[in-house]
Amino acid sequence: MAVDGSGPQKSALLAEDLRVYFEGVRAVDGVDLELEEGQIAGLIGPNGAGKTTLLNAISGFVSLTAGKVIVGEEDVTGLPAHRLLERRLVRTFQEVATFPALSVFENVELGALGAGMRRREARRRTSELLGIFGLEEWAGYAASVLPHGQERRLGIARAVAGAPRFLLLDEPAAGLDDQESVELADTIAQIRDDYGCAVLLVEHDMRFIFRVCETIQVLDFGRTMAVGSPDEIRTNQEVIAAYLGAEAAAEVGGQRAQD
Repeated sequence: MAVDGSGPQKSALLAEDLRVYFEGVRAVDGVDLELEEGQIAGLIGPNGAGKTTLLNAISGFVSLTAGKVIVGEEDVTGLPAHRLLERRLVRTFQEVATFPALSVFENVELGALGAGMRRREARRRTSELLGIFGLEEWAGYAASVLPHGQERRLGIARAVAGAPRFLLLDEPAAGLDDQESVELADTIAQIRDDYGCAVLLVEHDMRFIFRVCETIQVLDFGRTMAVGSPDEIRTNQEVIAAYLGAEAAAEVGGQRAQD
């Protein structure tokens, strides 16, 4: 486990030599991953690289063929998803699953109540998160009427309501326009700063990933191709050839220079 030399040992989510095989297909094939407390990390790669399967394996939604998952000091390998929620490991999915008949406020409040908060604390946290995610004006509306961008923000707000230590987000910016993507990236950074949770993002929007992440891990054919800072990844020739392409690498480089 990583240690900050100037302070106490940090809590981390560790995946060690994870393998997930489906009828001979090596969807995840010996991947290590470390997500430290307070870190925002990205997981990228071509379609079929194993990104979502890796998230499913870490969060207890698929069975491991081999490997370990450790949360803090605890080996949680093989625990089902609901037991991992008790360890405050929370994830979202590509498809946002809200409770459409409930109000926006009630959707977020359920996330807090489900994590064991008392009703007064759950309501306070819900109001706070609606402000952070720009959903105050929608609080009394049924979730079913939300525009797509606001619906995605609602899904993340509900996940954060459960006070996660480790928050895994599967394509949170899918379908967002450029402005919505920028705003969501800034909101995720604020969530990390305000609540101290670590965030792992799976995303195809490279502008989003390179804007918000401090470290990026690249998968291809179920294996890790590279791990590094955004600048290291965008200039990695193997990553450019296999995934980013020269034009996209130059685009995100220009974006980072502007930021």
